[in-house]
Amino acid sequence: MKKLMLGNEAVARGLYEAGVKVVSSYPGTPSTEITEFAAKYDDIYCEWAPNEKVACEVAFGASLRGVRSACAMKHVGLNVAADPLFTLSYTGVNGGLVIFVADDPAMHSSQNEQDSRHYAIAAKVPMLEPSDSAEAKAFVKAAFEISEEFDTPVIVRMCTRIAHSQAAVELEDRQEHALPAYEKNPQKYIMAPANAIRRHPFVEERTRKIAELGETSPLNRVEIGGTEMGIICSGTCYQYVKEVFGNTVSVLKLGIVNPLPTRIIKDFAANVGKLYVVEELDGIIETHLNTIGVPCVGKELFSNIGEFNQTTIRAAFGLPQPENVTLETEVPVRPPVMCAGCPHRGLFYTLAKHKITCLGDIGCYTLGSAAPLFALDSTLCMGASVSGLHGFNKAGGADSEKKTVCVIGDSTFMHSGMTGLVNVAYNGSNSTVIILDNSITGMTGHQQNPTTGYNIKGDPALAVNLEALCHSIGIERVRVVDPYNLKECEEVILEELAVDAPSVIISRRPCMLLKYVKAKPPVTVNKDKCVGCRQCMKLGCPAISFKDKKATVDATQCVGCDVCTQLCRFGAIEKGDR
Repeated sequence: MKKLMLGNEAVARGLYEAGVKVVSSYPGTPSTEITEFAAKYDDIYCEWAPNEKVACEVAFGASLRGVRSACAMKHVGLNVAADPLFTLSYTGVNGGLVIFVADDPAMHSSQNEQDSRHYAIAAKVPMLEPSDSAEAKAFVKAAFEISEEFDTPVIVRMCTRIAHSQAAVELEDRQEHALPAYEKNPQKYIMAPANAIRRHPFVEERTRKIAELGETSPLNRVEIGGTEMGIICSGTCYQYVKEVFGNTVSVLKLGIVNPLPTRIIKDFAANVGKLYVVEELDGIIETHLNTIGVPCVGKELFSNIGEFNQTTIRAAFGLPQPENVTLETEVPVRPPVMCAGCPHRGLFYTLAKHKITCLGDIGCYTLGSAAPLFALDSTLCMGASVSGLHGFNKAGGADSEKKTVCVIGDSTFMHSGMTGLVNVAYNGSNSTVIILDNSITGMTGHQQNPTTGYNIKGDPALAVNLEALCHSIGIERVRVVDPYNLKECEEVILEELAVDAPSVIISRRPCMLLKYVKAKPPVTVNKDKCVGCRQCMKLGCPAISFKDKKATVDATQCVGCDVCTQLCRFGAIEKGDR
């Protein structure tokens, strides 16, 4: 039986068929759906962890107990999981352990464009890279076989295009694995220096053996076509190369991208004319070829910035482009904006109104940096707003403390904001931290988190009380505001900035897109009262626009949050019939 599947859905199917028992992840585009689809299989225990480090450690614990386990994350999430990853390379596994990382070339939803292959090289663990959904499922199963045969965690590298494109996948039965008896093995799993020293030579020998596997593994394959030119590629680049050249060139498709083989590459190079390497982001395959003395053309033709497509491949090789259909008029740019009724808008308006410096964090609220609010001054990584605020205020002193805050979402706070708040309390800075609690993990598509009271399957779960948590950390001043109430937001923010003590403001209102949140009737504009002052436009609400020098409200978008009615000094924006 075949089914059309997203790459991420195919990965989840591979987890099921491979007999995986435990999956722990933190949501991050473009990897999120792996765990969401895996949670649909009752045979797999799935969970959302507070962050990727915890998820990786949970997978290690399950592996230690002898079952097959996995965790999934986006590329920047691997930064967070790097701490356990590097030592996992030394301990090896008991049950198979596979880490899925989804890179995001072109940064469709990310703050950087890092190439995760560097982690596989640095941690000395094998990495596989599928090029479509069918391979995604097959490579999952192959990854677990490699993990258990060579006593190693394995990374499977996805990317946005493979994760979110569809292909036909052959469905197979699940392979069950009996739970073995647990046996204590401190020399292998306790990485004190004396034990770690003995494990390092094992890691080096393991890398040599897996490189040897790559010489004959079907995961690396040669496709003979025309021999005047040969191309070495992997992942999504393979699809682009085949679409452009078909069978007119020979291709070496690498499925094992770390460690890279040597003999198969040299043999391939010897049987073709000019050799090219096509790879997105960094020239890792090209560097390997240079190291083993195989002449090739790579990054001198292809950029290490952004993602490729058929057009870029044709352009690099000087091939004619197919005729394109273009619009006669230029389409206006439509930048991303916070949704109509977004609970963060009122709070950001208040910060912008008072010209308060605001350190931002990772989430949909990062859109508060855009016009017309321009409310944010920085966005670095998960949790950095809280730690950064502390450093900013320690450097700037009292002047900074009275006009600087940070914002962080509820899920991001649980991910890595708590430790920054501990630092604020412990090292005593008069910092005002604003937690934007919209009752969900919004940016990645409404996943649950430890504050929502539900688990990944939607079943009731413990809900972390943010107020109690902040008090327990040592923050005495904890305030809660409704971001739809501009007067309340303004009063509380100014009060907390004025005091000489660390404080937390929880801006609490559920995301308007949650199914249980019911919209109110849309507001209307009284054209006779509207003077065209454009004060309402300062909110950046997509439901409000101007026509004939008067404000107008799109009733199909407006959810009746009434924030705009609080801004209009002339009473021109009127509440809808309640």
